[in-house]
Amino acid sequence: MSHCRRLGPNDKDIVIFATKEDHKIPSKVKLPEVQPPPGLILDNGDINWNCPCLGGMATGPCGVEFRNAFSCFHYSEADPKGSDCYDLFKTMQGCMQKFPALYNKDMGDDDHDVNNSANALASASAADSNEIKSSDAKQLKSGNSVDNKDK
Repeated sequence: MSHCRRLGPNDKDIVIFATKEDHKIPSKVKLPEVQPPPGLILDNGDINWNCPCLGGMATGPCGVEFRNAFSCFHYSEADPKGSDCYDLFKTMQGCMQKFPALYNKDMGDDDHDVNNSANALASASAADSNEIKSSDAKQLKSGNSVDNKDK
């Protein structure tokens, strides 16, 4: 026969002693249905700030600025969407620039990003032309001619 006993200081622990017969009876406990984890937008249309898809942006030193800008964009009815949120995004960007170790170090104004992209493209182009020149040199060293028509 099963029974319970209270143990520990102030009888805070309850130990249940069950018999083999007790375990033969199927459980009558009904578990709730497994709910799929909510995404970014909840069923009621609110933003799920705990969504892992936000990568923790809603917390941290610029969390308030991020939530303000993201909320503005989400609920924006302007055309184009979010065009009325420029100042909030600018404030968020300013905050993120104060914490380069936490947020992307390469974040900057759009001109800076465009310059970085242009420099990367120029470097890649130069590397390609160096590879071509290198391959031409190999052909010449082996006694072959170089055809420049398609280069």
